Amino acid sequence: MPEIRPKALIFDCYGTLIDWETGIWDAFQPALLAAGRSDITRPRLLAAYAEAESRIEAEHPALPYDEVLRRVHEALTLAFSLANITPDMHTAFARSLPHWPAFPDSADALRALKEAGFKLFILSNVHEAGIAESVKKLGIAFDGIFTAEKIGTYKPDLNNFRYALERLEKDFGIERDDVLHVAQSLFHDIAPAKHLKLRCAWIDRQSLRHGGDWGATSPVENPPQPDFVFDTLADLARHLGAMAPSS
Repeated sequence: MPEIRPKALIFDCYGTLIDWETGIWDAFQPALLAAGRSDITRPRLLAAYAEAESRIEAEHPALPYDEVLRRVHEALTLAFSLANITPDMHTAFARSLPHWPAFPDSADALRALKEAGFKLFILSNVHEAGIAESVKKLGIAFDGIFTAEKIGTYKPDLNNFRYALERLEKDFGIERDDVLHVAQSLFHDIAPAKHLKLRCAWIDRQSLRHGGDWGATSPVENPPQPDFVFDTLADLARHLGAMAPSS
């Protein structure tokens, strides 16, 4: 157990609660089918996605996330020289986020944490309409949701984390030392959160510790040291005493 039990957990959503890599891969299939391409593997596509998304978000921090998705899809179809691509395909990909699935353990773990008395928040790189649809898959009412659309910048910008911490302090009286940031992405979340001296729990969904690949997140040359490391959200919930040990 942590030496100090946190009062609030701030979650990344996509990659941590929602399986965005499966969502991205599934939503890109119409383009691959139209182009008749079977040579583009999931790891290859996700690596290209990571590069395009982080570049577009850095260049256009005020761009709504659905427009980021549209531009990423367009960039990827050009980078892979895909034929028979129509503007409607870019639009369909941009609208795919509500269909991205939750991880199997997310709803149960979140419900257990909520019932154990933790305040639960989301800090996410998406637009308001998109997160509203994803939250329906997670089974609880969060105490607060902070989006890139609301903040005006994208993680890993430190502004996003400062905004969330300010809201927790002003609206809930929760200080930084009572917060645990929970995320999968070392690039988007753990590195900037540790820069601000936030306690962090890394959910290693990609099994990077065991030789997995970076998937849809940009690699971090010198990975930060999180305070806690778990393979799943259920493991985190059990660590915090919110879920019974697995049988």
